[in-house]
Amino acid sequence: MLAGVVLTPLKRIYHPQGDVYHALKSSDNGFHQFGEAYFSTVNFHEIKGWKKHTKMTMNLIVPTGSIKFVVYDDRENSKSNDQFFEVVLSADNYARLTIPPGVWLAFQGRGVELNLLLNIASIEHDPLETNVQVLDHFNYNWS
Repeated sequence: MLAGVVLTPLKRIYHPQGDVYHALKSSDNGFHQFGEAYFSTVNFHEIKGWKKHTKMTMNLIVPTGSIKFVVYDDRENSKSNDQFFEVVLSADNYARLTIPPGVWLAFQGRGVELNLLLNIASIEHDPLETNVQVLDHFNYNWS
């Protein structure tokens, strides 16, 4: 695991009339403050990234579909410098991935149907605090 990155298993409460999926409480590790929440989709085999926030903490949840997340740490003084972390979130691995500011993130749709991502972010989106790189900038094999 990379320094500051947290993977938190989440509760899925089964109910005959429809399930309840927990996401984030203000008392949870990874919650800093609330800025905005938004949904994003990623098509099967498509990859979005690389993106690094300088201020935003992201709390990523996949309520439907399957998404592979890859996080890269290029922080000079980090104990996990120059390391990758990858995880697939889905109904079978229902969890919250907390990404601190300062690390790179990319993700790939793995499910054939809808791959839906919820980001509960600590601040509102601000393009001035976001860095972007092309996909082949880092030496990572997506196959």
